[in-house]
Amino acid sequence: METPTIENQLHPDNAELIRRNALLEETLMENEVLLESLKGSEKQYRRLFESAKDGILIIDADTGQVDDANPFLLALIGSTYEMVYGKHLWELGVLKDIAESREAFKALQNNQYIRYENLPLLTIDGRHIEVEFISNVYLVDNKKVIQCNIRDITARKHAERIMTENESKMRSILDNIGIGVALISPEMVILELNRQMRTWFPDADIGQDPLCYQAFNDPPGHVACTGCPAVKTFLDGGLHEITRQVMRAGVRRDYRIVSSAVRSVSGKVTAVIEMVEDITERISLEAQFLQAQKLESLGRLAGGVAHDYNNMLGVILGYAELAQGKLNPSDPVYGDLKEILKAGSRSVEITRQLLGFARKQTIAPRVIDVNDNVARIIKMLGPLIGEDITLNWLPGANLQPVMMDPAQLDQIMANLCVNARDAISGIGKVTVETAMVTFDKAYCDGHDGFIPGDFVCLTVGDDGCGMEEEIQKNIFEPFFTTKDAGLGTGLGLSTVYGIVKQNQGFINVYSEPANGTVFRIYLHGHTSEPSISFQKHTHKALPGHGETLLVVEDEATIRKLTKHMLEDIGYIVLTAGSAKEALQLSKVHGHKIRLVITDVIMPEMNGQELADRLKILNPDLGILFMSGYTSDVISRGGDHEIHFIEKPFSVASLAGKVHEVLAKNAAAV
Repeated sequence: METPTIENQLHPDNAELIRRNALLEETLMENEVLLESLKGSEKQYRRLFESAKDGILIIDADTGQVDDANPFLLALIGSTYEMVYGKHLWELGVLKDIAESREAFKALQNNQYIRYENLPLLTIDGRHIEVEFISNVYLVDNKKVIQCNIRDITARKHAERIMTENESKMRSILDNIGIGVALISPEMVILELNRQMRTWFPDADIGQDPLCYQAFNDPPGHVACTGCPAVKTFLDGGLHEITRQVMRAGVRRDYRIVSSAVRSVSGKVTAVIEMVEDITERISLEAQFLQAQKLESLGRLAGGVAHDYNNMLGVILGYAELAQGKLNPSDPVYGDLKEILKAGSRSVEITRQLLGFARKQTIAPRVIDVNDNVARIIKMLGPLIGEDITLNWLPGANLQPVMMDPAQLDQIMANLCVNARDAISGIGKVTVETAMVTFDKAYCDGHDGFIPGDFVCLTVGDDGCGMEEEIQKNIFEPFFTTKDAGLGTGLGLSTVYGIVKQNQGFINVYSEPANGTVFRIYLHGHTSEPSISFQKHTHKALPGHGETLLVVEDEATIRKLTKHMLEDIGYIVLTAGSAKEALQLSKVHGHKIRLVITDVIMPEMNGQELADRLKILNPDLGILFMSGYTSDVISRGGDHEIHFIEKPFSVASLAGKVHEVLAKNAAAV
């Protein structure tokens, strides 16, 4: 028989009690574990809450009172826990844009989620900051709470404003520079265009094919241009450029396109910047500069050749004239010498034109009245132009005088009027007019070749055949001519060009095929009164009366010839081959020397400098310059009268000039 256990001996109710106690103990143990877990979660939450780098504010959704605030928020608003705990939201005074309106608080109560991306916040200590505000509504222990996460975005907003300002500045810079700028994507699509680009090419826009597809192709294309710099930059990341011509508003324009790479941090080419520059004017100026350089080089060559040739012609003509003077006109040799003199005279004219182009001819500038001089020239030009061509003269009023050699004005008028005559086939008209014009700097900046100041404008126009643009580019070059062989030397307009430049003026030509040509010459106005020109001497060689003259010439053949000419007409002649020798002779012979005839261009000391030195030794000394190549040395004599004779010269012209200077000098003394 089984022995009963203690449990079996107990009352059944006692056994149930023991079981319940065991269950209770088990539950208590589980609760303790859960409690410890909750405590751990609470600690973890509190640690996260207190270490969060965003402000966290817990608000009772029913009362609007603050239940909790983390340290970051307290530091952000400049407060303490005691200052905010239990306070109503609208009592804090920091979130005034929300708290000042009960309706705003109701929005917090009723919405599960609210976000303010840019909310101004005035802290308790008076700082103005910007925050991002996010609210969420939760149930905690059957209690409705609002959790507000507040992030300080002041620094970010400041950086964004700086970035926006920088972008605005960059956009302003790009829109106000004189070149076009475009940003091109790797897919060859326009990403950005500046104002200049839009002005030049209004059909281009963001999101379209690159500018070059449309603007630089006719008709617009859909593939990259040959040699496209943007394509090359995408391939190798380098700097590339190309020049293209485009018809814009019916006018041909030249553009320079330069591409450069935009790279990522890793160095990958992510876009290309295309810069487009309108170089039409620059190309035109470069062409003008090259043309001017070419003309200047040709001028130096022409001047050098003409100078040497002029000297030789002087010797040939001088001795031919001396020889002819010793013969009877019936002598057969007399006629031969006459032909030599005729051919030599024609050669002299060519050298003078070359020297005119080179701006090296001897000049005697003085203040002249342009209208008076042109009127005198026109009377002589009538027969030269012919009866079929009407010559109209339209003088302007109130012209300022100009400072120049009147003989140069004669050359200008003769060359331009003869050219105008040759451009007219049959009956036609040549118009010569003058006017006073003033150019300011603003006008000159927009018109190539113009110079600020007051100018006398001399215009010579015709209704002849006109000229093509290509011909106009070459008309001032020496020996360039459109006339048939034997009808022109090609030196007429080059001479005009040289004279105008020598007088610090400028010249423009306007011409169209079948619509005639107009030349406008601008000469600086002068404030002095026009001077009266002296009468030219006669062609008869005036004899001397035994006066002592000093001839200074470094070229031996010319020195010998000049001495021979002067001695033949009755003068006593001393000669010097250099300025130094001339000074020595002047010291020896003193006041016996009445007149010094000196070359202008000499080694060591030019004629003007020698004349100044000699005048110190003898103030009453007469000076006569002789040259065919002055480079303006004697034209800088100011208001003092300059006497000179142009090489080559005849016996008669030399005698007349010497007589004139001696007479003036005697009258002055």
